[in-house]
Amino acid sequence: MTQKKAGTVLITGAAGGLGRAIVSELVGSGHRVVLVDRDAAALSAQAEEIGANAFPLQLDITDSGKVDRLLELVPDAFKPIDILINNAGHDIGGRTRFDEGSPDDWANIIQTNLIGLMRVTRAIVPDMVKRNAGHIVNVSSINAVRIIPDMTAYSTSKAGVHMFTETLRGELAETAIRVTELQPGLTKTNIIVTRYRGDKDKEKAYFDQFKMALEPADVARAVAFAISQPPHVQIAEIMILPVNRF
Repeated sequence: MTQKKAGTVLITGAAGGLGRAIVSELVGSGHRVVLVDRDAAALSAQAEEIGANAFPLQLDITDSGKVDRLLELVPDAFKPIDILINNAGHDIGGRTRFDEGSPDDWANIIQTNLIGLMRVTRAIVPDMVKRNAGHIVNVSSINAVRIIPDMTAYSTSKAGVHMFTETLRGELAETAIRVTELQPGLTKTNIIVTRYRGDKDKEKAYFDQFKMALEPADVARAVAFAISQPPHVQIAEIMILPVNRF
């Protein structure tokens, strides 16, 4: 069986630490990329670095009206979308016991990590079904399947992503579309500093309590592995942990 050829990838959260690593890995493998992120400045700089193989699209995935028109916002030169990578997510206000946290923070986490991911997928999947081709990669977390105290909203959002991915895979089982879930463990990305609203001291204290953490490139290699499989092979789920975690 032949391996999948390079194609066009649409990735959300493209300008963040994990997103940049995934983009770098895939561009290096010959893929073209539609970069979706809400940070316009970071997005523009990233696209300039890549050049003609990148199209930047400033978008907050909680903006339902714009997300529903997502495919319309992609130029014809970057269609069709062969691979969708749902990477955008955050934990702003997280790592707080549920009864002490802000209801607005919890709602925003769910709105981005789960509802936004579902809407982005809904915007892209019909064209994949029409073409009977495509690959959806959802970046979830070990929180999807493990209880971690003080992360109620984040873990709930990722558990939702897990079940959404499993169910979507079942619904698309009679098509040639592949659906993959990644469950990374602790990774050195900017999700921690944004969780603490830019407090670098809290970010350092958080990482200092662990012996080691994954690098974004470690997760990016797993994405590349999943999408590079022959068309008849579907990597359903990958959990990635530092060696000192279990």
